[in-house]
Amino acid sequence: MMPEDLPLPPAALRLRLDRAALAANWTALDGLSGTARAGAAIKADCYGLGTRAAVPVLAAAGCRDWFVAHWQEAAEAARLVPPAQISMLHGPMTDAEAVYARALGVRPVLNSLAQVRRWLAAGGGACDLMVDTGMSRLGLPLAEIGDPAVALLEIETCMSHLASADEDCAQNAAQLARFCEAASTVTARRYSLCNSAGIALGADYHFDLTRPGLALYGGVPRSEFAGQIAQVAFPEAAVIQVRDLAAGDSVGYNATFTAPRPMRAGVIAIGYADGYLRCWSGRGHMLWQGTRLPVLGRVSMDMTIVDLSRAENCGEGDWLGVEYALPEAAANSGLSQYELLTSMGRRFARIE
Repeated sequence: MMPEDLPLPPAALRLRLDRAALAANWTALDGLSGTARAGAAIKADCYGLGTRAAVPVLAAAGCRDWFVAHWQEAAEAARLVPPAQISMLHGPMTDAEAVYARALGVRPVLNSLAQVRRWLAAGGGACDLMVDTGMSRLGLPLAEIGDPAVALLEIETCMSHLASADEDCAQNAAQLARFCEAASTVTARRYSLCNSAGIALGADYHFDLTRPGLALYGGVPRSEFAGQIAQVAFPEAAVIQVRDLAAGDSVGYNATFTAPRPMRAGVIAIGYADGYLRCWSGRGHMLWQGTRLPVLGRVSMDMTIVDLSRAENCGEGDWLGVEYALPEAAANSGLSQYELLTSMGRRFARIE
């Protein structure tokens, strides 16, 4: 029998998605957006959770506006939701990309006068416009929004992006003032300024459309969201070997942990190639039937070793949960909540 005739063995990594929590998070953020409507940033494969798994859940919850960063993401999303609801944030870098956007039916977000002219030359149509209000990333400078070419656009959404919405700082109010100035000049059907954290800044920031990303997927960028945003992603890894350590046995690369006594240890199938980075070495925990099991020694590329002393009935082939509630995991690891989500690799099987 040939290998292609046999079923592929199951993955030793799985990512359990709480779809009810994902839907509830969008509903909560939509409500917190006041009179504005909440969309969804689905770039980076829905922040690592899987576009094909997450987008139908968000659409069923009521989401009708989607934001991606690459054409590949736009094409994938267009197979799941109406293309006219999709905004491609990086805009057309070439004439061919402008033609592709028109053919696919998505809205390019125009970020420069060169992109504005490129879009008009391709035939124009519905588009979005990004205005730079102080992040110095993408977007037209305020000095250029009065250009005659901008007045020729059919702008669905005029938007900007807050640089420091997760902090209480003067930059937020300064960006709001600049965006209000832009909104008084640029004619558009809708205006949008807020990311997830920006929603918590209040009604003055909401305008017509908010664009949450991190908070949809379980991130808590500001304390106002505590208790209102639920964990969505639950990584799990299989135990691939159980070992009995003697006192004095070292564990993992560079022998950073030495067993102080006889111990039972488990080798599990997750490592830094899967986004479980070396910063978790000696400080992370896995979960077995409600019991926290500490990580021993250094995390390696494909494997991590954990203390099974308190999990006597856990054996090879069993599954351990990765302690990964985003706010706490960020505080413990030093990684941002964004990094924790988007760094998870391709080896996770998505399950409910």
